[in-house]
Amino acid sequence: MPEWSNWTGDRRCSPRERVVARSESDVVDAVRRARSLGVSLRVVGAGHSFSDLVPTDGVLLSLDGLDRVLDADGSSGLARVQAGITLHALGPALAAHGLALENQGDIDAQTLAGALMTGTHGTGARFRNLSANVVGMRLVDGRGEVVVLEGGDELRAARVSLGALGVVTELEMQCVPLYGLDRVDEPQPIDATLAQLDELVAGHDHFELFAFPHTNTTMVRRTERVGADVAATPLWRAKFQEEVLENAVLGGFSRVGRRFPRAVPTLNRTMMRLASRGERRDLAYRVYASHRAVRFTEMEYALPRADGRGAVQRALEVVAEERIATGFPFEVRFVAGDDALLSPAHGRDTCYVAVHQYRGMPFEDFFATIEQLFASYGGRPHWGKRNTQTAATLAPRYPEWDTFLAIRERFDPDRVFANDGVRRVLGD
Repeated sequence: MPEWSNWTGDRRCSPRERVVARSESDVVDAVRRARSLGVSLRVVGAGHSFSDLVPTDGVLLSLDGLDRVLDADGSSGLARVQAGITLHALGPALAAHGLALENQGDIDAQTLAGALMTGTHGTGARFRNLSANVVGMRLVDGRGEVVVLEGGDELRAARVSLGALGVVTELEMQCVPLYGLDRVDEPQPIDATLAQLDELVAGHDHFELFAFPHTNTTMVRRTERVGADVAATPLWRAKFQEEVLENAVLGGFSRVGRRFPRAVPTLNRTMMRLASRGERRDLAYRVYASHRAVRFTEMEYALPRADGRGAVQRALEVVAEERIATGFPFEVRFVAGDDALLSPAHGRDTCYVAVHQYRGMPFEDFFATIEQLFASYGGRPHWGKRNTQTAATLAPRYPEWDTFLAIRERFDPDRVFANDGVRRVLGD
């Protein structure tokens, strides 16, 4: 059986079976077969995750054949969508009905179910993560039975479940009318930006920053929501900004930094001197997403909103003090709290801080240092990114942890959906 690997190539497995489901009955058959064989079943999406939640030596199930919008109502905003559709395909499919997702992250290669199950988010202090707009769901539980969820604790558990409750086949999403975005990126001093962070976050529909270690420069991204009749930025200009400035230049500097780690601080400062202002206007689903050609691994933590500024300042100081060679920026984003039981933003407005390392460069000590710092703020890991937490360390950070475990016991008593990663973070 061919080996599977994720996008960056640092998670791999050799499953005994690989199955592509093209119907809900295919999913039922795969789950029942895995249960009868006594092996685990994990669902794989686009592989754009850095966690250990996918690898299995049992059954690896793809939902690529479940990739359609089944129904969409422009008046109510409700859309019934199959779980295997990618965000890239979902955007234009919803737009055809005059609808859009309320918010979105900066990667659209993910499948919808994969993005939901790991708590994927965008940025914007008034907007929650993607899973908060799920109002109904169909899934196949660990016994191979189809379960319909329309509310209550079970839906709150299933919206961000790490794939530990079952295989999602269909979702009902609450959407909003189609809209556009007007985005401006420009370099700013880090210290001045952090000093007025609260005002910047409150003053824009979507705000984020990319703080480059070993410099005093951050790329600030301010985005406002506009009408669906937005005049789009010429495609050639948008592609030049994305492919040349955001990918080719970063990739070139990263390769040099991997070969000469001591040069990373100088490389970062040089790269920031080359940075310039950029603009992008278009329909929202086209502006949210960025093409990522430079491969990396990533860790991201959800921190209480009030601690965001201090945590970012301290993390940058630690990288400078320990002379950590990292050429990627810290990505800082903001979301509203939600009520999904295992959402990293559960019950609190949140500042997300992500750190990256170029593929092939050592990241273990760097990530461990930052992870320890973020833990001191009560940080919760993004489920799709790297972390070293266990059920024992995570349980105190989630007020309704035991509620989730009780629901898991009902949905998957035989632990059909448990691999090593799931057992590490949820226990067994």
